Amino acid sequence: MEWTRELRCKPYADWGAKTLLDLQAQAASSDYKLGYHIMPTSGLLNDPNGFSYYNGYWHVFYQSYPFGPVHGLKSWNHMRSKDLVHWENLGLGLNPDFEYDKNGAYSGSALQIGDKLFIMYNGNSRDENWVRHPYQLGAWMDENNRIEKLPEPLITQPDHVTEHFRDPQIIKHKDEYYAIIGAQDATQKDGRISIYRSKDLLKNFEDLGYLHFTDENMGYMIECPSLVFINDKPVLIFCPQGMDKNICPYDNIYPNNYVIGDSVNLDAGRFEASDKTVKNLDEGFDVYASQAFNAPDGKAYLISWTGLPEIEYPTDKENWAHCLSQVKELSLTDKGELIQRPVKTMADLRYDGLPLTQEQGMDHIQNLVSDTGSQYELKLTLDANQKGILHLEKNGSNNQSLKLVFDTEEGSLTLDRGNSGKVFATEFGTKRTTLVAKNAPIELDVFVDNSICEIFINGGKKTMTARFFPEKGQKSIAIESQSDVKYRGTFWKMQSI
Repeated sequence: MEWTRELRCKPYADWGAKTLLDLQAQAASSDYKLGYHIMPTSGLLNDPNGFSYYNGYWHVFYQSYPFGPVHGLKSWNHMRSKDLVHWENLGLGLNPDFEYDKNGAYSGSALQIGDKLFIMYNGNSRDENWVRHPYQLGAWMDENNRIEKLPEPLITQPDHVTEHFRDPQIIKHKDEYYAIIGAQDATQKDGRISIYRSKDLLKNFEDLGYLHFTDENMGYMIECPSLVFINDKPVLIFCPQGMDKNICPYDNIYPNNYVIGDSVNLDAGRFEASDKTVKNLDEGFDVYASQAFNAPDGKAYLISWTGLPEIEYPTDKENWAHCLSQVKELSLTDKGELIQRPVKTMADLRYDGLPLTQEQGMDHIQNLVSDTGSQYELKLTLDANQKGILHLEKNGSNNQSLKLVFDTEEGSLTLDRGNSGKVFATEFGTKRTTLVAKNAPIELDVFVDNSICEIFINGGKKTMTARFFPEKGQKSIAIESQSDVKYRGTFWKMQSI
């Protein structure tokens, strides 16, 4: 199919029920469908939106185009959960159905206010010359999950930004409401974060200018800003496009980054930090557009799109694409390091636990698990001063696997998906490397769900995420080394949600 502009903008009602049912059946029968991650029932999934807690449920929406693996006319699909693990699909949440979002209900956020959930999102509207006019729009969701849009925009495009003005996060801070919005400066054509303040959320959003959080140039655009507070410290998560790799090394087409501050003054546009180093949120391949929020109890949670813009994935040929990461709880160490951990209820999915121990050392290739199934968790501690390869999803011929190359002497981990099944996105490399403490053990918590792998390193000090698409028969875990390797851990199969 040739995805023309006209086809991408075709109203949902004009597609017909049979077309959608056929697409849903295709995704449901995919060899790469996921068991315990949110994936689209059909078509494209991208940014997580409206991640929030309301009316006794956790809510997350995702950007959806249900008719193909392309960026067409976007809507929001609604998911809810009691435990941040088991998700119920409530279907279409925000439909692009009026003047200000007629070309797409784009990304945004949500916040409980009183007995309703307030939603703020970006409406994409184009004129007869196909010029984009971005609007920051509002809506209210009631306890029956009915959503009513506000009739007029909350914020229109100011003169000092270009049409690239999107992804609002609405927060309450010090008894005021603030919106932080990804933007491109109209004069400098560089990436910024705009700040607006309001007392009533219905009108009178005051433009406070940009948030100054770094002295570095953030490229030509910043998408998906999220500001959360951990132990009263502000943590800013964002996606710069076109950022110089000397500022923060990255190999993905676009990175997902963060900065940890000491304090923030949104009225003055100041993000104060003794160390304004821009860091990668994930050291793997596919994390982008992450959205974080502070729950009513103050804890910070994060969920990510595990896909990247402008990249073709093997499931595109099956007319579906991408998924969301599992939810991660955020914390800070005493030294101010960001920690990302699986939520505790992920353990409820485990069954058939298998202890793994090799205390006497081994060499060459040793199978840890001969038949993993397609969904599992592996906790493994590798002793200090060892080198080798952990093969995930290995086949019987030992020539295909998702490799994790470890060196606990020099302190490095390399995730290699170059020979893990179907090859894709090779123009951005097939390996990602991260550094850990030298001459020290490495603790790994590895989650595999058919076509996604999420690795938590040393209690969540680092994470590495990868989409990969194994061939049939890749169902074992092994360690390969030319010298002794000592390890201990546990393997569990994982239930579907």
